[in-house]
Amino acid sequence: MTAASPLYLRQMEIGPMENFVYLVGDAQTREVLVVDPAWQADTILRVAREQDLKIVGALISHYHFDHTNGIEELLGSADVPVYVNKHDVPYLDLSHDNIRPVDAGQVVKAGRIEVRCVHTPGHTPGSQCFHTQDHLVSGDTLFIGACGRTDLPGGDAKQLYDSLRTLSKFDDRTVLCPGHNYSEKPTTTLGDEKRTNPYLLCDSLDHFLRFRTGVSEYRQ
Repeated sequence: MTAASPLYLRQMEIGPMENFVYLVGDAQTREVLVVDPAWQADTILRVAREQDLKIVGALISHYHFDHTNGIEELLGSADVPVYVNKHDVPYLDLSHDNIRPVDAGQVVKAGRIEVRCVHTPGHTPGSQCFHTQDHLVSGDTLFIGACGRTDLPGGDAKQLYDSLRTLSKFDDRTVLCPGHNYSEKPTTTLGDEKRTNPYLLCDSLDHFLRFRTGVSEYRQ
């Protein structure tokens, strides 16, 4: 984020699983969305107060506990909509009037900033990434040098392969902001990932499946 940028984007590592929580919104109006409120909602709320930010909603990349366990605490202080892809709503261990099912391509606004929900199934049926102002917050779909696992309920390796192909179409200059701190650096560009990420370099579904089978351990 440059001084002249209309975008406010703050990345915070929170919790025991190296989660990245994001505040994304309008640098001028100070309205922001929380991406994946988890673990320590009080920390998220404190940072928002210190930065003079108004939380106007929450974006959920997928239903897994480590990305959603702070929703109820957040809603206790901020009565805001929580946007979850409609395919993940049935898996969400939370029933609340603030939950808003969203479709692929739906746009959520914070001030003048528009955030587009990019449906990227595979890690879960309703996994979604968030694209705004040449930034992509990718949840657990795409990491720096890796991608999400597919062996948990709702996971599908073919869908994940197709989703990674979708993300590969974004401009090389797009800044990738992953859902966990699993690399030596907190962000990268999609151009770098297209050149170095072995999962993006797989040129067919069969190659992708064979490569995943050969990897003995991968996180999230």
